[in-house]
Amino acid sequence: MGWLFVFFAAVSEMVGVVGLKMFSQKKTWRNGIIYGTGFASSFVFLYIAFKYLQVSIAYAVWIGVGTAGAVLINMVLFGESRSIGRIVSVGLIIVGVVGLKALS
Repeated sequence: MGWLFVFFAAVSEMVGVVGLKMFSQKKTWRNGIIYGTGFASSFVFLYIAFKYLQVSIAYAVWIGVGTAGAVLINMVLFGESRSIGRIVSVGLIIVGVVGLKALS
């Protein structure tokens, strides 16, 4: 059950990052609500996940999945660099997250 909350937290963080990017480009109420709600719900889901999982593992997985997802989303939606170095780095983050999950 805890992993489901970590997943929801990571997805919410990705929504927050997209909202932050949109808010930095155009400061509208809609973009601000996406930004604020995304990050707020991310923290709520992470807090609930801590009841089921070790804080260190849940936090590391949340950060890893959220970071990798945000980078990939920004590459696709906002045209950020798709260099080999960035793609390899995201792959390494994913390998680390899978390793933490597999060993916990």
